Amino acid sequence: MTTSPAAVNPVLGVAPADPATAAAHFRASLAFHTDVADVAAALSAGGDPGFVVLDSRSTQAWDQGHVPGAVHLPTALVPERAGQLLDRSVPVVTYCWGPSCNGAARAALALAELGFQVKEMLGGFEYWVREGLAYDTGQGPAGPAAAADECGC
Repeated sequence: MTTSPAAVNPVLGVAPADPATAAAHFRASLAFHTDVADVAAALSAGGDPGFVVLDSRSTQAWDQGHVPGAVHLPTALVPERAGQLLDRSVPVVTYCWGPSCNGAARAALALAELGFQVKEMLGGFEYWVREGLAYDTGQGPAGPAAAADECGC
């Protein structure tokens, strides 16, 4: 009995999608997600980036460090405060601590349910810091440096 390479290969055990299906999947994925590098590039280009960045972590985590210019709105408070803090005509990019936290996804869901256009920033604040990008704290500008591993959401 001959074993096919795909049967023992964890990568090819399930065949890749055909190119058209793959393109549709990745195009759809980009409608929901962006990354730290793209957000940083858009913010540093000057002028209005065309979106607002929303930090969905706790006040303690926000004070330790956040993306410059971000709006602070903890995930649990999105339903009651988003309409007062955000303009529904401006897309929102949410983030939380990092990949181990789903606070940004929960905030994005709540915003979408309220009628906002929204994307999630993959990697969150953890990857913002890992990329060596400057950030603000409760005491003013800081970074680049390691931030505390905290989410608080």
